[in-house]
Amino acid sequence: SATIRTRKYLTNRLLCRKQMVVDIIHPGKATVPKTEVREKLARMFKTTPDVITCFGFKTKFGGGKTSGFALIYDNMNVAKKFEPKYRLVRQGATAIKRPGRKQRKERKNRQKKVRGTAKAKVGASKDKKVSIFLSFGFIDFSILLSIP
Repeated sequence: SATIRTRKYLTNRLLCRKQMVVDIIHPGKATVPKTEVREKLARMFKTTPDVITCFGFKTKFGGGKTSGFALIYDNMNVAKKFEPKYRLVRQGATAIKRPGRKQRKERKNRQKKVRGTAKAKVGASKDKKVSIFLSFGFIDFSILLSIP
């Protein structure tokens, strides 16, 4: 099995995480999967693998040694707040919500017909929402109307 060592360990209180460089020694074996690295780091730091993010791994020429970076967040809420969305998706913490293929193509073709900043307006959803704010003394009401 592979040996995992950490160096340049730093506690980042501002971002509620521990960050470190991870060295993996795996002589005669293929590159170790990130899921396995996360599980081993979770055991080392007595936490769960879902709050650990591993990235930037480079295998040295000839194999046998891989170096990368790891972040261990205090909890999942903080991880979702500070971690880039693409890393959370890779990890399986969140999923990307994409509209259907046909909707994307129709939107693309509508955007082709306009130039510049108008593309953003065309790309917006069809149901326009207008909010009307009414204030009566100390009570504020906000009514959301959907206009076809």
